[in-house]
Amino acid sequence: MKKFSFLLVFSLLLFTACKKDHVDATNTKTLQSSINDMTSSLSTIKQIKFNEALYILKTFGVEADGDVEELKALGKLIDGKKVPEILAMADEVAQKNGIEWASTAPPSLGEMNIFGDDKAKETDPNDVKANSLSIITRPTGDDGTGAPTAIQVVPRLVDTAGNPVSFTGAGLEATLEVFSNGVKLSTAKNLMQDNNFKGFNLKFSSIPAAKVVDGKIDITVSVKTTAKTFKMSKIGLEVNSSALKVPAVPKTDSTAVTQDPNAVIDPNNPTAAPTTPADPNAAATTTPAAPKQPAADPKNTVSKFLSSVSSQNLKAAYDASSNPSWGSYESFSNPTSGFGSVKNVNVKNITTNGTTANGASVNATYDVTDKNGKTTSLKVTFGLKNVNGDWKISSYKINP
Repeated sequence: MKKFSFLLVFSLLLFTACKKDHVDATNTKTLQSSINDMTSSLSTIKQIKFNEALYILKTFGVEADGDVEELKALGKLIDGKKVPEILAMADEVAQKNGIEWASTAPPSLGEMNIFGDDKAKETDPNDVKANSLSIITRPTGDDGTGAPTAIQVVPRLVDTAGNPVSFTGAGLEATLEVFSNGVKLSTAKNLMQDNNFKGFNLKFSSIPAAKVVDGKIDITVSVKTTAKTFKMSKIGLEVNSSALKVPAVPKTDSTAVTQDPNAVIDPNNPTAAPTTPADPNAAATTTPAAPKQPAADPKNTVSKFLSSVSSQNLKAAYDASSNPSWGSYESFSNPTSGFGSVKNVNVKNITTNGTTANGASVNATYDVTDKNGKTTSLKVTFGLKNVNGDWKISSYKINP
């Protein structure tokens, strides 16, 4: 009997010793197993706060697209960490992102599971019943001249009558995406715990001035509940152009002297100005070659571009351009915020304003019908540049 008791105690000690007290992110299985081990040693309240901390880090502490990639990035971030370290990291991330959460506060985000169990529970605070999402925007701040320095973006979940839905104790993932002329400029996330959510403070200083077209931006806000993700967009919000982010001018040392590596240095006087031996075969002056002049009318490029967009041959449309503000092909062809949302283009008029050896300007009037059936009449000025003898669209301005 004593022998049996000894073996039982020994086996229990062995089992306890095998349980991990730190994260093992070798793979997803070991990550989940080690987190389960760490959670099991905590009190009920501590378990909830630990799960909330993991959710905060997965949602706001890493940069990745999709749940699987976010989970991998989270594993790298917390590999080898113990519970107190993870709670401290979550506190830091929450404070940095302006999230009203703290590891020492009572549970506030409902039942969080970073491994993707989103099924509604009997008392799931994230299973919010709503009909749609509304957005309130208002300028904030003052740059000293009376112009704003930011936009406050406040989402509200509403019922069928448009009235705000009442809920509390949730942890709804709210995402703000900022675009200009179809190019995504930034993404921000926060937690919506009730319908008094303060929203996002979009500072103009965080938006690159070079990527904002016509001083306007578009925004899309999404809020994820257990059953559904609600989305709402606002188009053509004006920004204070003088408050936008402008790259700092690199500092240069005006006293520095650029030295020719082929210069002859006097070993007896190394500080003297170096002299470069003259090349008797060198020409006195070199005349740069003139750029190759495109033979076609620049309006042909614009016509081809619009025709390609209309037929959804977006690769051909993208190849007809060299416009940095349109970003990558993926951004250009995005079905929500890019030219991928266009169903048809009906061109009314295209005229060439002026042409030089290196640039041209073309005006076009046309109707655009999107995939929801909405038609918009546009007057656009296309800027074009000479790229190796071909006209490429380099700018795009919508006129009033």
